[in-house]
Amino acid sequence: MKVDVLLGLQWGDEGKGKIVDVLTPDYDVIARFQGGPNAGHTIEFEGKKFILHTIPSGIFYPGKVNVIGNGVIVDPYILSLEIEKVRKQGFTVFDNLRISRKAHLILPSHRLLDAIYESAKGKDKIGSTLKGIGPTYTDKMGRNGLRIGDLHYADFYEKYEATKAGHLRIAASYDFDIAAVKIDGMSFAEYEQQWKDAIAVIKKIEHIDSEYFLNTMLQEGKKILAEGAQGSLLDIDFGSYPFVTSSNTTIAGVCSGLGIAPSNIGKVFGIVKAYCTRVGSGPFPTELSDDDGERMRRQGNEFGSTTGRPRRCGWLDIPALRYAVMLNGVTDIILTKADVLNNFETIKICTHYRKDDTSFDYMPFDITDIQPELIEVNGWQSDLNNRTWEQMPAAFTDYVRTIEQMSGVKISIISTGVDREQIVRKIENTLQ
Repeated sequence: MKVDVLLGLQWGDEGKGKIVDVLTPDYDVIARFQGGPNAGHTIEFEGKKFILHTIPSGIFYPGKVNVIGNGVIVDPYILSLEIEKVRKQGFTVFDNLRISRKAHLILPSHRLLDAIYESAKGKDKIGSTLKGIGPTYTDKMGRNGLRIGDLHYADFYEKYEATKAGHLRIAASYDFDIAAVKIDGMSFAEYEQQWKDAIAVIKKIEHIDSEYFLNTMLQEGKKILAEGAQGSLLDIDFGSYPFVTSSNTTIAGVCSGLGIAPSNIGKVFGIVKAYCTRVGSGPFPTELSDDDGERMRRQGNEFGSTTGRPRRCGWLDIPALRYAVMLNGVTDIILTKADVLNNFETIKICTHYRKDDTSFDYMPFDITDIQPELIEVNGWQSDLNNRTWEQMPAAFTDYVRTIEQMSGVKISIISTGVDREQIVRKIENTLQ
């Protein structure tokens, strides 16, 4: 038995939460392998809408085990709120959720530092979600972090105070009014108290040695789906640095974030929007600042599920897609938000980049100031809902086949709306 993987191939917000929810019935275990509450996975069904930040997206199915892996970083306060929201809707959480003892904790002082660092960058802001992600991963790599397993030791708060004191010394070195910083609308002291209160909730989750747990599940023949957050183009090593997240969002993050051997990786599902979006700063070759971009934003409700910020929108970028496919060894593409382009008379696709009169079809070291070379295809100008693949308009099937041919990977599932039922399973493989 192998671990299948689902991850984003763009700059995040590709619709991973919905697709994990759709695929969960085929699996026994759903395991998040990186990121933290900077993620926002939206799931809609039966007229209800949920946004998950830390809990894996398979939590809404009884009997499915959901694991927060060691590669994930956890804010107890944010996770406790998330648990309460899910429970209020009548879903079981504590019976189905496990958390790795090796997962690192986001401390209130991490969030304080995040706000200070971002403010200090001025016009060079990276667009942080201000959830303490970067400072927490910094402490992890600097071997100064606190982990879920540390919660069970008598000296936890002694270690906590020592770590906080170090953070406050760093904060004091900036010309910044620390007392003015608000964390989720609260002062530092208020947030810290809420954070400490939430520890009791986190202790109700079963804490496990997730690497042993998951490998035992494999040996017992259980099916595991690894769930990624953010997108491949935000990877700390391979993304548009420095406008990236602080973890490995590509396939490498599965092995380090769950304790899974590379030989145990099975299918790799890559999630791709029918167009591109990006939140925050950073280069975006196909970005649109015209009516088409605004139409995408409006029709796709392109506002960050974590921050509420409007997403930047642009045409599908094939060189970037091929790059992500190569890095991840993608076996299947899942196309989302196809319905957002329903009313476009013509649609454009970036096939190459141009810089200094040179045309190329790969992702260079620096994608700043490169121009997209676009082709134009016909839009389908019709509703895709309640149709099988065979019933789809010809212009849409042509669009799908174009993506397949240019990416070199088959598209196996297409999302035509926000609800879990708005899914088309595509049997035909035009690459065979």
